[in-house]
Amino acid sequence: MDTTSIFHRVLEPILRSLPPEAARQIAQAEADEQLQQRVEDLARKANEGELTADEQREYQAYIDAGDVVATMQAVARKLLNSLAG
Repeated sequence: MDTTSIFHRVLEPILRSLPPEAARQIAQAEADEQLQQRVEDLARKANEGELTADEQREYQAYIDAGDVVATMQAVARKLLNSLAG
């Protein structure tokens, strides 16, 4: 089972217990401009092979967190669609 499937399986029961408005907020959440810029800077440095070891760990943490958030948003959208249907 891949990581996304595991996240989905773990998070779905939790998100299913939230009120629809909370699911909407999760589905629509976006990173702030400062965070987006930092991730873009790290991505550029990664593509150019210029990350330090600390930056590599930081970048990987952002990638991991992004995977969790994306999975939460997908589950929230699925739940909202099931309520609308």
